[in-house]
Order: sequence, then structure tokens, then C-alpha cells
Amino acid sequence: MLSKLSIYLFLLLIIPDIYIYKSYITKSTGGNPFGWLWFIPSVILLFALVWILLSSRDALAIQHLIGTFTITYMAIVLPKTIFMICSLLDLPLKYLFKWQIQPFSWLGIILGTGMMLMVLYGAIWGKTRFDVKQVTFASPNLPAAFDGYRIAQISDIHTGSWNGDRAALQKAVDLINAQQTNLIVFTGDIVNTKASELEPFENILAQLKAPDGVFSILGNHDYGPYHNWPTTEARDQNIRDVQNKQASMGWQLLNNDHVILKRATDSIALIGVENNGEPPFSQYSDLPKAMEGTEQCSFKLLLSHNPTHWRREVLDTDIDLMLSGHTHAMQFAVGRHSPSRFMYPEWSGLYMEGKQGLYVNVGLGYIGLMPLRFGAWPEITVITLKQLKMEN
Repeated sequence: MLSKLSIYLFLLLIIPDIYIYKSYITKSTGGNPFGWLWFIPSVILLFALVWILLSSRDALAIQHLIGTFTITYMAIVLPKTIFMICSLLDLPLKYLFKWQIQPFSWLGIILGTGMMLMVLYGAIWGKTRFDVKQVTFASPNLPAAFDGYRIAQISDIHTGSWNGDRAALQKAVDLINAQQTNLIVFTGDIVNTKASELEPFENILAQLKAPDGVFSILGNHDYGPYHNWPTTEARDQNIRDVQNKQASMGWQLLNNDHVILKRATDSIALIGVENNGEPPFSQYSDLPKAMEGTEQCSFKLLLSHNPTHWRREVLDTDIDLMLSGHTHAMQFAVGRHSPSRFMYPEWSGLYMEGKQGLYVNVGLGYIGLMPLRFGAWPEITVITLKQLKMEN
């Protein structure tokens, strides 16, 4: 049975084509049979959609083919849909006011062309247009010795989506190391599903270095929930392989655990929890356990993949700053506007509640089923901690 998504994709594919053919193609060709050539791209996309639905029950196994289909579909179908909607707005002007010009149709051509160019730019260049963001977080709880302490945060690499593009990831790693931060943290989703995705990139990611180390946590994808594992033992072994590969890269995984970072006589706590997601995402975190032994630290920094964890639990603790990822900003944004805002109250950047902060990194990689980024460029965040001096 076709899924609801497949039905929507089919309708979005065919309805604008029929409308444009009836309203414009037949008039411009005078009923010439060659007018039917208009439908060729849509017919090809339709066959591709059916093939994808029938060829595999595991979408990740053919994700690169699906990614190509997604980009082609968006570049062709979305502009037509935008044009159709704008063109329909001209109908009252045409039949009620007898206007000969069609301003909304021309607007549809402009907007549709713009959409096509954004999709193509995001797919060809945008997904590797690495963006280094400089962020300052000030807290009265930060010890003096950590004033000016710099942290590089990366998130959501999704190595299985890179299709072996080692050069692009090497560029990102070089850029991260060039920031010369005191600490590097990774906030989850290093793979899409399988630990084997890491193999072409292990030696590149192992090059990440910082004086106080490289620390990481697991994201929802790292537990392998989107693959049909033959047994639970195979799934559990895959999770262990993801962890072991990170250890071999020199990364320290914080699974409901913490480390104490020291400078001179001062210290801060770096805490990491396993994924804490709202349904249907996995829930493995144990924040109280992770915080045991951090009571002596006046400043606490938490790594937690899903930003919704902040309001569900973290704001009720004395965590000063939480770093997360997960949202990707849906890999599309225009300024501070993204469809991600309809799913996540906090989806990109720094958020404050009193003296407590949350920073959401939109990710370094991308989902292979939608291999593009526009506006929500792949992000490397450099966070500088500052001691906030309280006035007497």
C-alpha cells in the first residue's frame, strides 16, 4: 500500500503539471501533439518514485539514489507548484476585472526560479559551505581561570551521507583545528545507522585535537533505530562498534558521565548524557547519574543531543550551559526563519532562561535522503566563556 507521503508526492507531481498544461501549454502549442513533451520530466520522476517504493524496504541502503531523486524532484516540482499557486491568484483579476496582464503569474515565475536556484545551490555547494560561528556565553558562575576559555562544538556529522567525500570532511577538520580552541565537543549523530559508515573517515576525524581533549555523546541515529536489524544482538554490537570507533579516534564518549576540567586551582564540570528525546526519539539519558560528583564545580556544561531536553529537565538543575544539535534547522533557513521553528522551540543559536543557556548547533553534515543545505549552512561553533562580574 502506498504511504500517505507517496500519495502527497504523486499529487504534487501531477496537479501543477495538468494545470500548467491546460492553462498555458495547449494555448501556446495550439493543440500540437508535441505539447505532451511537457509531461516527460514528471513521468520520469513518477517511475523513479515507484521504483524507490518497490526496490527496498531499507531506505538507507539506497539513500544516495533517493537523495538524487529528492533534489531532482524539488528542483522541478516545487517551482511548478509555486507558479501554479501564484497563477491561480490571477484568476479573479482576469475574470472579474478583465485584466490582461497577469502580475501574480510573473511573480510565480520569479519565485519558482528562485526556489529552483536555491535547491541547486544547496545541493551542489551549500552542503559543504562551512560556517564558523563565534558565540560568547557569560556566566557569574564561571571561575576566573576559565575566563576566555574557548570550546569548538560540532554536531550531526552523519558520515554515511557524505558518499565518500573525504576532501570535504578534511576541509572541515582543518577548519576546526585552525580555531585553536581549548576543547572540542561533538553533540551526537556521528552516523546515520551503521558503525561501518565511519570507516572511510576515521583517520580524518582522528586528526581533531585540542589541549583538553575531544569529547562526544551519542545522538538518536547512533543507536541504529532506522535499520531492520536481524537481531537485537546485532543492533547492540553496532552501538558498541560506534563507541569503539570513537575511542580509536581519540574521542572520549560521555555516556551519562562527566569529567572535571581544571585550570590552576579552578575547575568546571563537563557532563554528557545519552540521547534524551521526546517520542518517537530514544530516551536513554540519566542526568542525575551523570551529575554525581560535580557538586563542587560552580560551572557546569552539559552535552545533550536533543534541545528539547533543556526545557524538559535541564532548566530544573544548576546546569549553566547546554550544547545540543539534532534539528539541522531542517537544512533550510532564510535569516532567522526556518520550517524547523514549527517543530522545535529552540532550533538554532543561543537561547537564555535567566542565567542558564542553551546553544543549538545546526550540524556539520546532512541527511542523505535530502542532501542539501541552504541558509542553515554546515556549522562549526566557537564558544568563548566569559566570567560575568556581578555589580555590588
